[in-house]
Amino acid sequence: MIKHIATSLVAASLLRAAAQNTGTSNQNSAPVKQETVVVTGLWEPTPLAEADRSVNEYSLRDAVVLFGSLADVFDLDSSVNVQARDPSGIQADFSIRGGSFEQTLILLNGIRISDEQSAHYNSDIPVPLDAIDHIEVLRGSGSTLYGSDAVGGVINIITRPSTEPDPIEMRVRGGYGSFGTNEQSGFLSLNRGLLSQRFSFERELSRGFKDDRDFRNLALSSESWVRSRLGLTRVFLGLDDRPFGADQFYGNFNSWERTKTWLATIAQDIGKKTLFTLGYRRHADLFVLLRTNPGFYTNRHEDEAWDLAMRRHDGVGRLAQIYYGVEGTADHVASNNLGVHSRKQGAVYGDLDIRSLRRASLSIGAREQFYGARQTIFAPNVSGGYWLSSIVKMRASASRAFRLPNYTDLYYHDPANLGNADLKPERAANYEAGVDWNPNGRLRVTVTGFHRREQDDIDYVRPNSSAIWQATNFDHLRFTGWEGSVAISLPSAQSVAVEYTGLHGAKAALSGLQSKYVFNYPTQQAVVAWQRTSARGWLARVRVGATDQYQRNAYVLVDGSAAWTRSRFHPYARFTNLANVEYQPVYGVAMPGRAAIVGMEICVLCNAK
Repeated sequence: MIKHIATSLVAASLLRAAAQNTGTSNQNSAPVKQETVVVTGLWEPTPLAEADRSVNEYSLRDAVVLFGSLADVFDLDSSVNVQARDPSGIQADFSIRGGSFEQTLILLNGIRISDEQSAHYNSDIPVPLDAIDHIEVLRGSGSTLYGSDAVGGVINIITRPSTEPDPIEMRVRGGYGSFGTNEQSGFLSLNRGLLSQRFSFERELSRGFKDDRDFRNLALSSESWVRSRLGLTRVFLGLDDRPFGADQFYGNFNSWERTKTWLATIAQDIGKKTLFTLGYRRHADLFVLLRTNPGFYTNRHEDEAWDLAMRRHDGVGRLAQIYYGVEGTADHVASNNLGVHSRKQGAVYGDLDIRSLRRASLSIGAREQFYGARQTIFAPNVSGGYWLSSIVKMRASASRAFRLPNYTDLYYHDPANLGNADLKPERAANYEAGVDWNPNGRLRVTVTGFHRREQDDIDYVRPNSSAIWQATNFDHLRFTGWEGSVAISLPSAQSVAVEYTGLHGAKAALSGLQSKYVFNYPTQQAVVAWQRTSARGWLARVRVGATDQYQRNAYVLVDGSAAWTRSRFHPYARFTNLANVEYQPVYGVAMPGRAAIVGMEICVLCNAK
């Protein structure tokens, strides 16, 4: 059903956009440069049309009031499965192309910020929406460039650049809505010659749509830019604090939890060819199994991670660039459940990129990851593209990816779950091929087929419902699927995007065992998104998303939002689950019905439109 609806929408969109394309193409001409550039999965910023991988970009600039959380943005991608436990994004799990939520790597400006204890906390991102410029989603392997966890894909959050048009800008926002939801945010940007500074905060609280589903979210960030002879220095500091009721999150318990995240990153340009980055992330988790009886069972975890990297590029003749770098990471956990553990890793990587050819591009790279007692993992990648004409491009890639087990996989234990200190790293071979059609500046069509073969995959499994879940490696896991998208720019500043992803996973690898996480993926997912930016100041968007999860009931969600930004006062409204559907992205965790938030943004110091 979902597949038939998506196919019909794509066909109708193609007919309308093709009718608007009255120009003719030169079959021997080179591709036209696109304004949109991407960096995720690539070694340097590259026009989207020239990327040899499947990459999506979602802009928040000038439209941030239309979104309530990062999960709202990820919901626009049909290949991203957002397993949310609350619309505010609390403990949301992100998976790409059927990979587990542990197989999605989270980056901030290209620096890894994924949690080393458990990927359940990857959504604890201390970056307010006002600080974000856009988000890039790499579908498929990214381990050659980024290392562990980039098996299903990579999500890269890009903050707003230092080159803001206004020397000073200040905005504040507040809103109120269903279930006692209350939100406030603020943004201050200062640009003074060689120094730029930006502060952002975001606060949201609610009594919850049911008992023990209340929350209080707070995010603070500071970002500084200093220009010198050495190059541009960028410093980011962030804090995230989330106490929340966790009813049914971990079984039939009225649990409660509080997480805190501290984040600091530094990026230093050395001339135009060398970049140094340093990242530090600390995460604390307090978990109470029974909120009404905290002394019954409580876990306290703290983990921290350092990431230091150097990357450089040099020209090789007139047609090629060679990119290479080194990376070192160290992480540590202290927990009353997991114990006290530390580990270090190192890596060297390089890539030869030939992109100056008239009709073709080729990239060949490899990474050697060092971990443990002289253990290594090799992660190669080859990708290429060929322009059949100025508007049609074929592309393909083959790569290997890996994921080292996290501390929860290795050491966690409770009456229902048992980790395994002898787990091996996950390994996967990824293959994909696709075609892009860009007949004009108003239409972009992409179709991609992909296949992933996993070895030593990690999951919690059990022989029957009376046994406990045990972390185990198993082989011969296969995922095959395809994804298609149509993006159209229409008259009156309107845009429409239609996406569909179909997926099949081979369950024979489990040999009759029950799976806790791996087979919780959507076999079909379709998204239709419409957005309009009016010259008179009106902003509006509508999203319709259909999800058919493996051996679960399908559901359709309709969300919408609107704002008016013509003056210094910007009223806005957001609506979620307009059809009032009952649904559970995470099995057993109910989501709220129809809800709304209305509010006002005030442009205190800025150029009012």
